[in-house]
Amino acid sequence: MVFEVMKKIVITIIAIVLLVIITKRKDMTIKQSLLKSFYPALMQMGKWFGSGKTNPYNKSGVAPNVSFYSLSANGIDGKEFDFATLKGKKVMIVNTASDCGYTAQLADLEKLQTQYQNKLVVLAFPSNDFKNQETGENTEIEAFCKKNYGVSFPIMVKTGVIKGPAQHPVYTWLTDSKKNGWNDKDPEWNFSKYLINEEGILMYYFGPGVSPLDEVVTSAL
Repeated sequence: MVFEVMKKIVITIIAIVLLVIITKRKDMTIKQSLLKSFYPALMQMGKWFGSGKTNPYNKSGVAPNVSFYSLSANGIDGKEFDFATLKGKKVMIVNTASDCGYTAQLADLEKLQTQYQNKLVVLAFPSNDFKNQETGENTEIEAFCKKNYGVSFPIMVKTGVIKGPAQHPVYTWLTDSKKNGWNDKDPEWNFSKYLINEEGILMYYFGPGVSPLDEVVTSAL
C-alpha cells in the first residue's frame, strides 16, 4: 500500500514537472517555473514541520542606539533611498532571490504591501548570499520581479546581507545589537524578514518559512 501511495506521488510530481515545462512563461526559466509551482507545497510542509515557529521579537521595545532613519540605500534605479522618508510607517525589509523555493513570496509581499499600504512599506534587498540563487544583474532582477510577480514596492540594488565585508550597512544595523538595540541574528536564508515599527524600532524577525500573509505577521501590523 505504501508503495502504491509513493508511486502516485512520483507520478503526480512528474506530471506537474511536465506541465510546467510545457506551459513555461518565456520570461521565466524552467527552474523558476518549477519553484513557483511547488511553492504552496513548500509552505504547507513548513507548517507541518513547524518551520518559522520561533520568531525573535523585541518584547521590551528596546530603542536602537543608532537611528534607523540615518540609514539609506541605493534603489535598483540607481537613486538614493533615504530612510528618513519612512518615518511614521512600519517597514518590512526582506532579502530576496529569483531562484529560491521561496521566490513566490514576492507575490505575497506585494499583497501585503497593497493591503497595508497606508501604514507599511516593504523594501526588497536582492542578494546572492545563499547558494547562488540571485545571479542576475540589477536590471534583470527588476524585470523579473515586476513581470512575474507584479512587484511595485521598492527594490534596492543587489547586495550582501550576511555578516562580512560585503554586508550592506542596512543589514549591519539589522544584525548588530549595538546598533539596533537587541538583535544579532543574520538572515538564515532568502526571504528572511525584519519588521521595524513607526518609530524606527526593530520589533520582529520572521524566518523564510513564515509567509508574509501569515497571521503572526499581519497581527504585528
